[in-house]
Amino acid sequence: MRCTKRREPGLAVIAMMIALLIGARSCAAYAGDVSIAPAELKAIGTVDARFQSYNIEMVEVTGGRFWKPYPPDARAFDARNRYSSRPPIDLASARLRRLAAALSPAYMRVSGTWANATFFADMEAPPAKPPVGFNSVLSRQQWRGVIDFVRAVGAEIVTSFAVSPGNRDSDGAWKPDQAQRLVDFTHSLGGHIAAAEFMNEPTLAADSGAPPGYDAKTYGRDFGIFRAWMQRAARETLIVGPASVGDTASPTASGINTRDLLAASGPGVDRFSYHHYNTISPRCGGRDDPGQALTEEWLSRTDATLAIYRALRDAFEPGKPIWLTETANAACGGDRWDNTFLDTFRYLDQLGRLARAGVQVVMHNTLAASDYGLLDEKTFHPRSNYWAALLWHRLMGTTVLDTGAAVAPGLHVYAHCHPASRGAVTLLAINVSHEASHALVLPLPAKRYTLRAARLQGASVQLNGRTLALTAGDELPDLIDLPTVAGTVRLAPATITFLVIPGAENAACR
Repeated sequence: MRCTKRREPGLAVIAMMIALLIGARSCAAYAGDVSIAPAELKAIGTVDARFQSYNIEMVEVTGGRFWKPYPPDARAFDARNRYSSRPPIDLASARLRRLAAALSPAYMRVSGTWANATFFADMEAPPAKPPVGFNSVLSRQQWRGVIDFVRAVGAEIVTSFAVSPGNRDSDGAWKPDQAQRLVDFTHSLGGHIAAAEFMNEPTLAADSGAPPGYDAKTYGRDFGIFRAWMQRAARETLIVGPASVGDTASPTASGINTRDLLAASGPGVDRFSYHHYNTISPRCGGRDDPGQALTEEWLSRTDATLAIYRALRDAFEPGKPIWLTETANAACGGDRWDNTFLDTFRYLDQLGRLARAGVQVVMHNTLAASDYGLLDEKTFHPRSNYWAALLWHRLMGTTVLDTGAAVAPGLHVYAHCHPASRGAVTLLAINVSHEASHALVLPLPAKRYTLRAARLQGASVQLNGRTLALTAGDELPDLIDLPTVAGTVRLAPATITFLVIPGAENAACR
């Protein structure tokens, strides 16, 4: 469709004015067509089979004080009261296991700030309190639960180790004792640690459990010890790092930045990792407006952060695959809208952008804790982002295709080979406009899956007009598609649509 003004000689002036007004309204409400030839889309890369992954924080496993969910009444929120005590997560829950298994294969990262000071009690009767220099205790039973969980759901463990004062020798150097015990116990249960980061967020060492005065030079020494130990004790485990966060394009001289960390440690990782959040939540002083959640500036922040870490990767670890091992909309437990449909646009758009950019793994924080969890932390019922994750898992394969630049403003289109049907292509079309409709013109029939919500900041989401929810038997519902004939596919404002094209016969997807 092309919106143009029509000239019709012979009509009365008033009729012409009405026609022009109608045409103007039509142009404002409809932004035009984008044509895509699915058979001709070229492959631009592949992602890891566990591309879409998630975190269960170490403090969830041990129990303790973690980010407190927002109260239903926003007026009751007190930023000084950031945390709430919680028991260990129930990793034996049938519902949790069923929903996690539906996203597998995946990596499950058990780490986070609290992991930096967690003591692994390698004994059947763990101490009631952590030893001096640690803040929490991980028991054998709890770690056994982690191993049982990943085995049941088809996930792989990614973790990090304690770096707090309690895990240091007389000279203040890091000791591998705790890490060795955790690895040995894992092996004794027939388990496997797929990948390990030395510590969580060394750029924030002062606030993350590291000893006072921890700097890049100390990190370099410690990482050398860690790397040598890993080569002896866990050669099958990938070394991932540096797991940094907070770097800017123009780093200041103060604090610890990733460039200094990498210069001090030298090369030695198998996967280059970083963390990204679009912002910080009000718990930590953030004051962001949900009105910006569908803007190009907001959604492109993930690109800006990747550019910083890709440049560091190229300078210090050239060619190493990039993993984003911790991400969500807002740090410190999520923003007020992170458990609603509004954040689903950020979630899926980020996956599309990063896959297209060559990032191999993206680990969402968290699976089931605080406001940014894919699942509600008390009930384990799916939130909007879980349904989005499920659709991505079922419809978007590991081969990434190039949709080109012919996309209208406000419409983001990503393409992958379908994960199960040879030759088939899946398009992900995200209309971030609040008012303008868009359309894709396809030469072949497609099966349509459209996510939308009556309220963008509402808790429920609809797939093709049906509200998504677990069945009475606690099973996932059938994800019913809407067959679409070849031609124009209308995309309403503020909707997300997956289009599966079985007959694409794309050469890259065979």
